[in-house]
Amino acid sequence: MNSNMIPRPMVRANQWSIVISVLLTWIFNQHLFLLIPLLSGLSSLLFNFHPIMAIAKKFLTKPFDQYIPEDKDQQRFNQTLAVSMLSISYLSSLANYTILSYVFSVMVFMASAIAIAGFCLGCYIRFQYTLYKQSKSGN
Repeated sequence: MNSNMIPRPMVRANQWSIVISVLLTWIFNQHLFLLIPLLSGLSSLLFNFHPIMAIAKKFLTKPFDQYIPEDKDQQRFNQTLAVSMLSISYLSSLANYTILSYVFSVMVFMASAIAIAGFCLGCYIRFQYTLYKQSKSGN
């Protein structure tokens, strides 16, 4: 498989970790659950190692090239969005800005759930941003 591709099951594992962590946060009112996808995402962005995807990789039974590929650059962009929203949610909870915390946890939850359902909101945002940059540069 192209080194710029990630097998979809590994991406799905990351998305599910976000959905489940946010649900656990809401159910138990414990914002520490947000640290699971947040720290994993930060590790991915800073060190190019994603613990959740590394665990998911161990469960892959076929060669990488037999899975639907996801673009690594797009996933990095999506991960940046997710880490930003998770960070704002978590830090808002620490500062007792409950509404802000829930707003951002809802946003990252919905983005991940919608991605699991098949529509990549981060891809749409990146595409629109690319179009905007091109229109500003006159190309």
